[in-house]
Amino acid sequence: MNTARSITIAIDGMSCASCVNRVEKALRGADGVMAADVNLAAGTANVGLAGDADTAAVVAALETAGYPAHLAELTFDVEGMSCASCVGRVERALKAVPGVAEAAVNLAAGTASVRILEGAVDASTVAEAATAAGYPATPRSEGDDAAAGRDERMAAEEAALKRDVVVAAILATPVFLLAMGGHVFPSAEAWLAGTFGHQTLLFVQFALTAAVLAGPGRRFYQKGVPALLRASPDMNSLVALGTVAAFAYSTVATFLPALLPEGARHVYYEAAAVIVLLILVGRLMEARAKGRTGAAIRKLAGLRAKTARVVKDGAEVDTPIDRLAVGDVIRVRPGERIAVDGVVAEGASYVDESMLTGEPLPVEKHRGDKVVGGTVNGAGSFAFTAEKVGAETTLSQIIRMVQAAQGAKLPIQALVDRVTMVFVPAVMAAAALTFVVWLAFAPAPALADALVAAVAVLIIACPCAMGLATPTSIMVGTGRAAELGVLFRKGDALQALHEVGVVAFDKTGTLTEGRPKLTDLVVAPGFEEDAVLRLVAAVEATSEHPIAAAIVAAAKVRGIDLPAASNFRSLTGLGVAATVEGREVLVGSARLLSGEGIALGDLEAAGEGLAKAAKSSIFVAVDGLAAAVVAVADPVRGETRAVVDALHGMGLKVAMISGDAKASAEAVASGLGIDHVVAGVMPDGKVAAIESLREGGRRVAFVGDGINDAPALAAADIGIAVGSGTDVAIESAEVVLMSGDLGGVLSAFEISRRTMANIRENLVWAFGYNVALIPVAAGVLYPAYGILLSPMLAAGAMALSSVFVLTNALRLRFAGSRRGVGAGSAPAGHRPGAAAKRPVEA
Repeated sequence: MNTARSITIAIDGMSCASCVNRVEKALRGADGVMAADVNLAAGTANVGLAGDADTAAVVAALETAGYPAHLAELTFDVEGMSCASCVGRVERALKAVPGVAEAAVNLAAGTASVRILEGAVDASTVAEAATAAGYPATPRSEGDDAAAGRDERMAAEEAALKRDVVVAAILATPVFLLAMGGHVFPSAEAWLAGTFGHQTLLFVQFALTAAVLAGPGRRFYQKGVPALLRASPDMNSLVALGTVAAFAYSTVATFLPALLPEGARHVYYEAAAVIVLLILVGRLMEARAKGRTGAAIRKLAGLRAKTARVVKDGAEVDTPIDRLAVGDVIRVRPGERIAVDGVVAEGASYVDESMLTGEPLPVEKHRGDKVVGGTVNGAGSFAFTAEKVGAETTLSQIIRMVQAAQGAKLPIQALVDRVTMVFVPAVMAAAALTFVVWLAFAPAPALADALVAAVAVLIIACPCAMGLATPTSIMVGTGRAAELGVLFRKGDALQALHEVGVVAFDKTGTLTEGRPKLTDLVVAPGFEEDAVLRLVAAVEATSEHPIAAAIVAAAKVRGIDLPAASNFRSLTGLGVAATVEGREVLVGSARLLSGEGIALGDLEAAGEGLAKAAKSSIFVAVDGLAAAVVAVADPVRGETRAVVDALHGMGLKVAMISGDAKASAEAVASGLGIDHVVAGVMPDGKVAAIESLREGGRRVAFVGDGINDAPALAAADIGIAVGSGTDVAIESAEVVLMSGDLGGVLSAFEISRRTMANIRENLVWAFGYNVALIPVAAGVLYPAYGILLSPMLAAGAMALSSVFVLTNALRLRFAGSRRGVGAGSAPAGHRPGAAAKRPVEA
């Protein structure tokens, strides 16, 4: 009988009595809620739940009402999981805890990510629920080194397995030789039987097999038998049942043969012993492969400095990294790794930032420049002031993002979860049915063959492969992406990106460099370029407009000294005017000069040609005469065209969304081969543009970098933020390109596609293996071909099944090798420019 329970929920957004009423109404309408009382002053709600109520439904009801619950995320290290059935049981146990909103368990990583209602439950209560279900769980604190902890657990597990494999091999080999050696060397079998006696040899096999089961095989019974008693059998339960059945039958045949029909007095000690050995070998190979799936996290964690040289009272003191504080001044010597994020206070050097950007060339750092923890100093020396320490550093945030992505559950996993929850009970039922059918229909004496077939069914089933199929691919894929400078902030972005049909780019700062430059200076007869540029730059020197800055920068590059301007006047919507060294200078639009009665002459045609080339034209008049037309443009990134062509080669359509004028935006798009342009839009207009691109059911990815891109990044099916952009943009995205190089877009798509293909391969293998071989183990081939699968072969096949899945996932470590386009990678088989332009119907 279900019992009622009560939880207290902290709620955001309540400000008045109307809010209270709405929240209470929303809560009372949620399934399983028996009562709800809201306290506006405390910002909480006390909710009475029926025993079978789902906390997630309560959270969803509050979210829909616009008053979200306070949620906290906890991570637990979970021991004892060996297959997909274990994952399902741990998740069920965690979700049953009052106050737990979501729970996702990762078999490959041995972790559980749990979202709880703040104040409703604590970490120890959640951990106790998993432990009570037979899977000891330990909360992981914020400061824990997850990579190191996982490595220690994996190393301990591998060492224990290696020891058990050695012991099992020493004990099982004589059993196997005594039982099977006679088929190869009949004379040796006859000699042994004649020398020691047949019954004595059976006693030896009994003793050695018992030692195998009680020693190295004990792990299967310690976990499998309690799971059976809880009516929640797992992979260990199958092995325990199979080996005990073979051993018990053999024991009866050895000590009480009269209980069995004369033709059925066979022993299967070698099957029980070798099954344990082969499964342990498989788990050892599995443990080693699992260890390699976390290589990316280990590499990232290895970038952390252990100590830093802090300057205090004129002295330099070596300080552990965890004792650094914001404001500490840290001295960095040549070749040292920078400890935390900060700003250069004195000195200068070149810093290798390839771990962030993927770019091999060191970056010059001077006073005021930012430095990032984990990067490596070059030959110089400098001091910097710490701005972010501990969990706030860029490197720590990257590690957290990768871990979160690796622990995610993709939508494709839902089918696996439904199947694996009933898989082990179904296998046990199939084994029982196999035994009954053999007894009923096989020729006498059928008991021995019925036992062999039933044990083979129990042993060959492999829920391990099903459980590992998705998480191992996710772990390796997201880890490889991080090595390429692509961070999946949300694990399900891996699958969503694979389903995208249109990639929309922001123009300024994403497709272009975001820094306008003077590209052309066309002077009228009688004027010199440097002289005109000197006058124009002098006028623009007082302006903060990006175009003015580009003109001043061009003058400085040419080494031109700028005189002072006087009588500066801003002519709204037209341009500016000023006096420079006694000369009247006008800088602005063609309308400005025409309004002053100044004829443009040949400069008018030059200006029109520059406008068609997507350049901003500025006309200059000196002392009443048209002197020049100056063109300023935001240069397209060097890799942009190759990226667009490569996306076309992947079958994707490309769009550009820009706030620029239509003519300018279309000129840029035409030069890049972009399919569709939306120009002259404000930030909310970008959201509308994305909605239009979705017509026809297409999924849209948006790539942007600025604050004004945040709404579009959030509105798109997948937001891809260029890492050199703003924090607001990055927080709104599902994927972050750390290097700021558009080639990372290609790496993201390739990793997504390769990972999803890898997951499908693993699932086809895991399901196909079981669907094909369980009937074979049951004996479906026996009537026609006389083939009955040995339990030992079944054990070997089962062990290799999990190893296949892990090995296949590890192939993703070589996905997206950097070549061709910036820091990203063009997918194999796609050359830039290989595909024709495709129109996008908006």
